[in-house]
Amino acid sequence: MPAKRTYVSPLREQAAARTREQILGRATELFADRGYGLVTVADIAKAAGVSPKTVFASVGTKGDILDRIVDQGVAASGHERAVELVLGLRTPREVLAALAHGTRTGNEGHFQVHEAIHKALPVHEDGDALWQRATAAYRDAITTAAHHLHTLPSAPAGTTEETADALWFWFGPSSWRTLVVENGWPWDRAEEFLRATAIATLYPEA
Repeated sequence: MPAKRTYVSPLREQAAARTREQILGRATELFADRGYGLVTVADIAKAAGVSPKTVFASVGTKGDILDRIVDQGVAASGHERAVELVLGLRTPREVLAALAHGTRTGNEGHFQVHEAIHKALPVHEDGDALWQRATAAYRDAITTAAHHLHTLPSAPAGTTEETADALWFWFGPSSWRTLVVENGWPWDRAEEFLRATAIATLYPEA
């Protein structure tokens, strides 16, 4: 007797995908606003207009939801395209301006995702691993930019690793959050300040 074939409805799959996106979107907003530790699955379900049972069936636990938010944020960061752009630039000023603008765009465009992750770190069962997952590709892109600076005619003083550390200090997510969230700076002002600081520090004679 031939095995019974399971029919998969495209419309049902599309509806399920929309439900997952709705849940993840509302969860991101809640985590960013209240903090991961103060949000329950029931809160997420209410905000998404579904039942807690649907949240568990569609996405999983609250930890699973945060993991998906991190993965989506990394996938949507555009770091590969940003690295391609930087590697095509031939002067330090161009490279640092591109880093300032590119990291600004990423942090501004994914602000809620970054806030959701930031506020989860103190209460997450493995905050170090979460931060590593969320920032590994970002840091790799910064490191690639540092190596590129050292291939140009006027390389920064010190080692490539020191340059990479300095670029992470200026253009990593913590600096953007300090200036924009904690100090209330506009994104434009923060971008110009970080760009100018990097140029003045790495190329003081320029």
